[in-house]
Amino acid sequence: MRVLVVTAVPAESEAVTAGLRGAHPAPDVSGAPESVPLPGRTLLRVPCPAADGSAPGLVVDVLAGGVGPGASAAATAGAVMAGALHGRPYGLVVSAGIGGGFAGTAPVGSVVVADTIVAADLGAETPEGFLPVTELGFGTSAHRPPAALSRALAAAASAASGPVLTVSTVTGSAARAAELAARYPGAAAEAMEGFGVAEAAAAQGLPVLELRAVSNPVGPRDRAAWRIGPALTALSGACGALVSVLHTWEGPVS
Repeated sequence: MRVLVVTAVPAESEAVTAGLRGAHPAPDVSGAPESVPLPGRTLLRVPCPAADGSAPGLVVDVLAGGVGPGASAAATAGAVMAGALHGRPYGLVVSAGIGGGFAGTAPVGSVVVADTIVAADLGAETPEGFLPVTELGFGTSAHRPPAALSRALAAAASAASGPVLTVSTVTGSAARAAELAARYPGAAAEAMEGFGVAEAAAAQGLPVLELRAVSNPVGPRDRAAWRIGPALTALSGACGALVSVLHTWEGPVS
């Protein structure tokens, strides 16, 4: 299987790559991953052998696609198309990175696997409240990852499972955090790329997962409270779990 993992920034890609390589160390992945040029970006190709060191069977490409749903959608679409054109189609797309965690569900340093990928602010404000784009009759505002696969990954990564919200503006107040939590019951985390990745994957009929490590609480903006280093470490560990799950997965990836 070929898997595409899309992050926002290079630091996340480095954490993801470290986790992929550390899951099952083998001589052929002990050096730097292969770099594959794409227009304006670099894709890192990481063979992931099984635990017994046998032939990879699983190859993961890691791409830093940029910040926000637009950049992530464009990067994902370009990489997916390039893979298809070169005879290396993907079977799964993963949005991975760090993000904010909702109080009571995902504390700082924990991991979240999305059971729903939601465009939290795509829609319209009305006198009666927010209307998601789906209710306006234009497309969809949520994508659902393969349920059994996302549950297996959550279990392997000791992660919370719940909706992950994609926002174009990071939450910076308690009032906004409360509004989002009320609008999307059970929301576990927020980030800025998942829905863009999911839209591009869905357009090509590909299943998608979203994996987030929590660097800060969703709420009042306090940079001093962010823990980016531990979140990146948690992201690496979760990507190791992703490799283990995909090596042993026998169900459909759809």
